[in-house]
Amino acid sequence: MREVGGVSGKSAVEALAGRLGRDLTAEGICLVAMGGATNVGKYLGMYGPRGRGLRVTGLCDAGEEDGFRRRLERAGLGSGLSRSDLEALGFFVCVADLEDELIRALGTAAVERVVEAEGELGSYRTMRKQPAWRASTAHDRLRRFIAAGSGRKIRYASLLVAALDLDRVPRPLDLLLDHLDSAGR
Repeated sequence: MREVGGVSGKSAVEALAGRLGRDLTAEGICLVAMGGATNVGKYLGMYGPRGRGLRVTGLCDAGEEDGFRRRLERAGLGSGLSRSDLEALGFFVCVADLEDELIRALGTAAVERVVEAEGELGSYRTMRKQPAWRASTAHDRLRRFIAAGSGRKIRYASLLVAALDLDRVPRPLDLLLDHLDSAGR
């Protein structure tokens, strides 16, 4: 059992695995979207050491790291866990969030090309003209744009992964796939 924060994280991991020629199902790996990192305790209880005893890994945003850590400790996976300890256990933290990681890895110009290819450049341009977003960076506007639209986070997660150079995969995704490789084979 491998869990990720939400559906967009699951979509990104599946897309990256596919680009790497990996069939996670054939490797015995089941990705589960938890509906957000705040649900990690529930999933650890069901599948972790005190549940079915499965090896569980995950991905979370930096803002959820402390809660993630507390729930891992409550599940019996250690105490006083550092970020390095989390990674050794197979839990990886995105600097801000997954969208931030992907935008930084691609660069804003490449992300705008993906937005354009999706036929949403006009909507993005309208949003960036709004007073609240005029002074923001292109990075922050793109992050907001992707997060704001219904279903956009899920759709853009796989689209942005598809646009990545494989030598520029964001660290948390790269480490998660490496961990899945060592755990699943």
